Amino acid sequence: MNRKQMKKAKKKKNRFLRRLLFFALLILICVGGYLGYVFYQTFEAANESYDDLGREKSKLREQAVSISNDPVSILLLGVENYSSGGNGGRSDTLMVATFNPEDQTMKLLSIPRDTRVDIPDEGRDKINHSYSKGGKELTIETVEDFLDIPIDYYATVNFDGFKNIVDIVGGVTVNVPFDFEQNSDDPKAEKLEFTEGPMELDGRHALAYARMRYQDPMGDIGRNERQQEVVKAVIDEIASAGTLFKVDQITDEVGKNVETNMKVSELLGFYQKYSGFNTNKIETIKLDGAGEDIDGISYWIPEDESVEEVQTELQNHLEIQLSSNTSEDENEFDSAASSEDESN
Repeated sequence: MNRKQMKKAKKKKNRFLRRLLFFALLILICVGGYLGYVFYQTFEAANESYDDLGREKSKLREQAVSISNDPVSILLLGVENYSSGGNGGRSDTLMVATFNPEDQTMKLLSIPRDTRVDIPDEGRDKINHSYSKGGKELTIETVEDFLDIPIDYYATVNFDGFKNIVDIVGGVTVNVPFDFEQNSDDPKAEKLEFTEGPMELDGRHALAYARMRYQDPMGDIGRNERQQEVVKAVIDEIASAGTLFKVDQITDEVGKNVETNMKVSELLGFYQKYSGFNTNKIETIKLDGAGEDIDGISYWIPEDESVEEVQTELQNHLEIQLSSNTSEDENEFDSAASSEDESN
């Protein structure tokens, strides 16, 4: 090859390298622009959804916790009527999730909606009535008293938001335990059919599948198991690589239909800390109990021993050494003993 040919080849090579560099820069700019857009969308959605409840921490915490550094709990509420702005609706679904950053595990508990509990200043009633009587604030307080753990964060989602998010991620696959029909959330729509075995569900079917309970021989327990199954399926889809380019759609739904006390910085910190999280690290917890009619009203009565076991398991996962109730009992005992010694 003569000098002229070498010069021509070198020029051609340089031109190729410049084009390659240009396309590489173009890709970086596009990716950077998209990530910036996603961050902006997330920021806007979080701002629209944010409500800090007027508190810095749970009443059961001595100091505030960080979602990216400390074990924390999240109360998930599926709200049946969101038109009232969070007051007067009903919490159709109540789930408590605890996260531990050390082993990046999650424990998930469903609380049957008819569970008979003490609602502060309201007396004994179904736990889902706490939402209609005092919104998310009273529901959080009721759940804290019932489980004897702090509720650090909450998130409410209405039916439209749930259905749309399931549709955006491309639906979910569940294992239907038996054949049944269920009404849609739209009373004018046709009944939805479910057949035993693996079944792909869109948002409308996923919501109906999670809500059905009267045809389930296990009642609320079977319903809770299906809810947990759907939640884990949604988490799997959201964590998949294909969902990256749907983040803007998901965050838009979050902004319109979800309310939470998680700040943008906390959401980003949580995502970074649990970036490798998947459903294999989720352990579902079961609360034992039975249905019972009291004064003509159907309740679900939890077993005392099961409640204590669940409390202990969640406290351990949150690395809470001593329950608040135990502390109060010990304080009362110490005070009584001290008074007795003084009187003697």
